[in-house]
Amino acid sequence: MALPFISTMTGTLDAKGRVCIPAAFRDVLTSQSTAGVYVCPSFAESALEGFGDEVLQEFHQRQAAEDPFFSQVNDDKVFAVLSMTQLLPRDENGRVRLPDEMIAHAGLKERVTFVGMGRKFQIWDSERFAPVQAERLKRALAQRTGAGA
Repeated sequence: MALPFISTMTGTLDAKGRVCIPAAFRDVLTSQSTAGVYVCPSFAESALEGFGDEVLQEFHQRQAAEDPFFSQVNDDKVFAVLSMTQLLPRDENGRVRLPDEMIAHAGLKERVTFVGMGRKFQIWDSERFAPVQAERLKRALAQRTGAGA
């Protein structure tokens, strides 16, 4: 099993549209022999999803069992992930150039937040992420409280 993406870290988006993938995240990507980083716009939130080769291959294998021509559900899933994903090369400093349309989708400005989520990570505009973080923690606490802990 691969190392998980953990922690929440902040970084910057430079004038050329580049972000530096945190070193710990680069280590996870390297452990999966990922030649850069896979990034796609989240179809559920105003954020970007980042992941390595392991998640991509697992997703592809699950979808390969479906009929590629007569399954609307399969087409929707594949479209939402595979057609929107790009493999972004990392430079020697760990920076990647985010495509303009992805920057616009996530509303990224100068400060960005990298959120480790196990098998994937997210890239958020730091200001947009603050209320999302508070809401996620609130829901997690409600689940703990609801479980009688």
